[in-house]
Amino acid sequence: MFPGAQDPKQPQPYDLSNFTVLVVEDSTYMVTLMSSMLKAFSVGDIMECHNGKEAIEVLTVTQARSKSRFITHVDIVLMDWLMPGGSGEELLRWIRSHDKEEVRFMPVVVVSGFTTEKIVNSARDLGANETLVKPISAKGLASRICNVIEHPRPFVNVDTYFGPDRRRQESPINFEDRRKTKADEIKVVRKK
Repeated sequence: MFPGAQDPKQPQPYDLSNFTVLVVEDSTYMVTLMSSMLKAFSVGDIMECHNGKEAIEVLTVTQARSKSRFITHVDIVLMDWLMPGGSGEELLRWIRSHDKEEVRFMPVVVVSGFTTEKIVNSARDLGANETLVKPISAKGLASRICNVIEHPRPFVNVDTYFGPDRRRQESPINFEDRRKTKADEIKVVRKK
């Protein structure tokens, strides 16, 4: 829960003053809206890009300089899926295939107005942590960010997929479990 959000079950709001969120969106209106919501949540640093290629450049620079105590690293990426000049799909592929763990394990929330089943499945299958349908609300955005913080899913690395475990719940199976490693044994990388 964030400052200003009302929920009697969560008396202590998160302190997001040390968080850096990268908003990747081609619509100036949506960038302004999401940035305003993030400011209301007291996010410390909000970076804005207008397409996937610009975001790759920004992430390359920020992650290369992250060893400096004066340069922040990106904690969460909020990105549109369909953008001219570099799509969300291209950006998500780049993030999940990056050689640095700080980038590969970065939480990604896809925010798109075109949330057909095909796009949601594509985003999930490329390693998105969450998806959010436009038009967005502060409650919906806060919910996705809280999910990333409160319920980090273990990452799976197999020949055809790298990203957060796509299963959101444990359910009994009626066949032999072929996984070599149980979900609770998979390493979850968290920034400190």
